[in-house]
Amino acid sequence: MEQWKVKNLYTLQETIATALLKKKEYPWEALAEIKDFILELGKSLPEDRFEKRGENIWVAKSAEVFPSAYIGGPAIIDEEAQIRHCAFIRGSAIVGKGAVVGNSTELKNVILFNKVQVPHYNYVGDSILGYKAHMGAGSITSNVKSDKTLVVVKGGEEAMETGLKKFGAMLGDCVEIGCNSVLNPGTVIGKGASVYPVSSVRGYVPENSIYKREGGIVLRT
Repeated sequence: MEQWKVKNLYTLQETIATALLKKKEYPWEALAEIKDFILELGKSLPEDRFEKRGENIWVAKSAEVFPSAYIGGPAIIDEEAQIRHCAFIRGSAIVGKGAVVGNSTELKNVILFNKVQVPHYNYVGDSILGYKAHMGAGSITSNVKSDKTLVVVKGGEEAMETGLKKFGAMLGDCVEIGCNSVLNPGTVIGKGASVYPVSSVRGYVPENSIYKREGGIVLRT
């Protein structure tokens, strides 16, 4: 379970949400507090660098938001982020510095660290994506189990109950997710790991490894 902790997944200096995450042992413990954190942090953002748009939406002046994109509050779009054509941000979303939210990508209750890319037809809900994490076209986080029971994080012989009904995926820094993959509820992927395209992933993928198929994980050489 040590490998699932915030300190082993993320570089906390690479997000505006440092104050929230550094108080948590496991990252999913922050999911229920993202909305309130945004509402409080937004009030303190410097007006020379951020502008408030609509109700509880703060957008950095250096960010690029396409006219066709939708941003629902509360949300913070950090500096030099890009919100592209027809992106749909439903609310309770933090988009980090230099991050890309692309065409027809949907976000809900998420933290995207700096330089994250979710650029093509992605769904990311109730999830946290670490520094420079990238999701290939069509890859998604599935955030509710089909039987609607509470999510349990599993890895090998270890398991941890989260008490959460909605929990997508925790992606560590520099994770690469292949196109059209599904990250099932409670997935945790360690730093520097990669997932092959068209994969269905559940449980824990160790850092610096490659997920080829269920039961087929190899260390990166």
